[in-house]
Amino acid sequence: MSRLSNLGANSTILKQKYTLKGMSCQSCESKVRSALLTVPGVEDVSPDKDKQEVEITSEDKVSLSNLQFALNSIDSKYLISLQDRTLIDQKEFSFLQTYIPLIILFAFLLGITLIIQVAAASFDFLVWMRHFMAGFFLSFSFFKLINLEGFANSYRMYDILATRWKAWGYVYPFVELFLGLAYLINFDPIVTNMTALIVMSLSIIGVIQSVLNKRKIQCACLGAVFDLPMSTITIIEDALMIIMSGFMLFNALG
Repeated sequence: MSRLSNLGANSTILKQKYTLKGMSCQSCESKVRSALLTVPGVEDVSPDKDKQEVEITSEDKVSLSNLQFALNSIDSKYLISLQDRTLIDQKEFSFLQTYIPLIILFAFLLGITLIIQVAAASFDFLVWMRHFMAGFFLSFSFFKLINLEGFANSYRMYDILATRWKAWGYVYPFVELFLGLAYLINFDPIVTNMTALIVMSLSIIGVIQSVLNKRKIQCACLGAVFDLPMSTITIIEDALMIIMSGFMLFNALG
């Protein structure tokens, strides 16, 4: 029985349609519904095995990683991604409201790395870039490691390696951690920048594919801590790291 009747008159109702792969029978529908109803905030679940989709009604926006985590508790074959969204009495978020965590993080890293250069009494562009990339990879790996499983579940929805090799979603944050530490201590610039260039180039492929296909899925750049949508901002973020690592690699080889 639906729990919608428990909602108060002033409650916000949000309906979202998701693509849900893995359902093959009515038993699957029943299991999926029961699992998703355990997610805090979810009020009603309507799965459809024939369309491979599910409509979820909730009091507010529900994290995609939380939904995937609930599905993993019954079977890892179920993969959920946002397909369509209908909002009822729900305010649209502005660009600033949506990406405020990412904006604050980049502003923080920019400010700290510039202060380091000011303290050195001279501005060295390559040193500033190395410090910025150290901060970038260390910060982003930190947020991913807070909820490693949540990140891995979100990441394998779009990354070309994680979709084929599930373990990559668990390895990737540690690769970022290594890169952050490597940039921080200036470990072998050629190896460090080559690794960053390869890793980020592979990462951006799945991001571009998702954006071009207009898939409404959660961006895993800040792990499962923040519910950020996949967009051109994610492409710019990855492209920035590719350009920086490529530029520093060129200088290291020169």
